[in-house]
Amino acid sequence: MVSEQTNTLEALQIAIRMEIDGKDYYLKAGQSSQNKIGQKLFNTLADEEDVHRQKFEEIYRAIQSKKSWPEVNFQPHKAGELRSLFAQASKNVQSTKTELEAVKTAMEMENKTFDFYREQAGKAGFATEKQYYEMLAGQESIHHAVLLDYFEYVKDPAGWFTLKEHHSLDGG
Repeated sequence: MVSEQTNTLEALQIAIRMEIDGKDYYLKAGQSSQNKIGQKLFNTLADEEDVHRQKFEEIYRAIQSKKSWPEVNFQPHKAGELRSLFAQASKNVQSTKTELEAVKTAMEMENKTFDFYREQAGKAGFATEKQYYEMLAGQESIHHAVLLDYFEYVKDPAGWFTLKEHHSLDGG
């Protein structure tokens, strides 16, 4: 019979791998992005994935030594910090099929990570574990929302500006 600790450590290993893969993907996407907002967005997301990985590694080591989920001191970024990247948005952005595909893939990755964290929260044996996974699921949801916003921006910059500036057809 597999122990609860073994299951927890296996889930943490999966989470660490997901965060490493996410960081690697975002770094590559940032390098291939054709515009500054995309580069900054992907690089910021890569940094956040790295922070998540580091925290999971700390938790993993704590569980190995203490046999229980530790208190987690972690403050996620706020959505506004990521959305502030759009302050420099221009209607003259290059839209490439490659960029759109990169963003679609990134959104799929965020959804998978979100689902995994929600599942782990449901299986959590400790209140701090549940809280941590729920917090990370929320952050992955924010990442997805920002990526969706970026996708809409790259796909149709003029339409995105119209929507974000809340202009109506009557000129108001």
